[in-house]
Amino acid sequence: MTFVDTNVLLDVLTDDPVWARWSLGQLDAAALRGRVAINAVVYAELSVRFERIEDLDAVVAQAGLIVESIPRAALFLAGKAFQHYRAAGGARTAVLPDFFIGAHAAVDGVPLLTRDTRRYRTYFPSLALIAPG
Repeated sequence: MTFVDTNVLLDVLTDDPVWARWSLGQLDAAALRGRVAINAVVYAELSVRFERIEDLDAVVAQAGLIVESIPRAALFLAGKAFQHYRAAGGARTAVLPDFFIGAHAAVDGVPLLTRDTRRYRTYFPSLALIAPG
């Protein structure tokens, strides 16, 4: 299984002139390797692009994405990663979406397809990332 970060899906949905081709190629490669999944956080982030839930659900189904529940162990890990972020001077006062996404992939032991590697590499160093260059 491969987890997909929101930015990769938005690249394809918005036909980003720089990243759409790379992201679509990586999604296709991930599908050849096995299941491709998102969690509720990615689903919520994508929802801002849609007027109706049915439209988002149709895109998720057409893309062959599975919406996985976040395990409690991942929720705990997300909180701990956020605690480290705050101790290092992080300014946000609520747990950031990247922590839920990264922790979920880390706990499940699956790679994360993303273009935004900085926070994942810092707070989830054992997480395998599929990322540009």
